[in-house]
Amino acid sequence: MKLWDWNYALEILPLLARASIVTIEVTLLAFVLAATLGLALALMRLSRLRLAAYPATAFVEVVRSTPLLIQIFFLYFVLPEFGITLGPLTVGVIALGVHYATYCAEVYRAGLENVPRGQWEATVALNMDTFHTLRDVIIPQAIPPVVPALGNYFVALFKETPLLSAIAVLELMQQAKDIGSETFRYVEPITLVGGFFLLFSLIAAALVRLLERRLSRIGARA
Repeated sequence: MKLWDWNYALEILPLLARASIVTIEVTLLAFVLAATLGLALALMRLSRLRLAAYPATAFVEVVRSTPLLIQIFFLYFVLPEFGITLGPLTVGVIALGVHYATYCAEVYRAGLENVPRGQWEATVALNMDTFHTLRDVIIPQAIPPVVPALGNYFVALFKETPLLSAIAVLELMQQAKDIGSETFRYVEPITLVGGFFLLFSLIAAALVRLLERRLSRIGARA
């Protein structure tokens, strides 16, 4: 039997391409959750209110200190014991999003802490409320420098999606495993999956670099 069969590879390529759509959807939805929740956690950790700062700090440390796969299993297998049942795709988005939100929170926190103290003091002098201070002054200065780090986590999140095959989400890896189990040929599907991940990761990294350059030009004009 040949090690590589091009006809077989071309035959299974459409199946893997359809599965890649699921992978991309999960990645995008999870990263939106991670970016949004991460900013909220960062702001809570920097808050002077202990009722906000302490729980946020504890949550970040617990999530970062436990494996993502365990968190996926907890959401999928343990939550139903408490009457909360979620579909595999929903579990995947939540698990990936929440897990990476804790890493994004640390990135945001570093960016927020690097904003010069004088900017905060100026908003106080102008009698700006907290919401407008953050929206109009602090966050626009804090985000651009941390875009490269956020981009790295976006690519890393994308590469974690194969873990969702453990709960039967039909993403790229699960589709490749299903194809292999039906045909007893794993070389082609697994290799193609690796090619898909390499291609998408390179595209994502290029887009992040493009965004970084655009933000740098905007910052230079400002």
